[in-house]
Amino acid sequence: MKAEELWVGALVVDEDTQRVGRVMGREGPYVQLRPPGGGREWDADPTRLRRANDGEKVRAGILGLPLAYVEGVT
Repeated sequence: MKAEELWVGALVVDEDTQRVGRVMGREGPYVQLRPPGGGREWDADPTRLRRANDGEKVRAGILGLPLAYVEGVT
């Protein structure tokens, strides 16, 4: 995934773990992700991330939220 797509709040899929996560920041070469509903952060390789699609957002339980919140728009 391109660096400009990894803004804080973006919803991505970690292809190594198949988990949906919200970008929380960066630490060294890694991107920190957190489950959309909260929980423990994990480090992910930014080259193994992609944007979450609508089906993945539904499975993560967040598609029912206002779109501005889901996409991190304020």
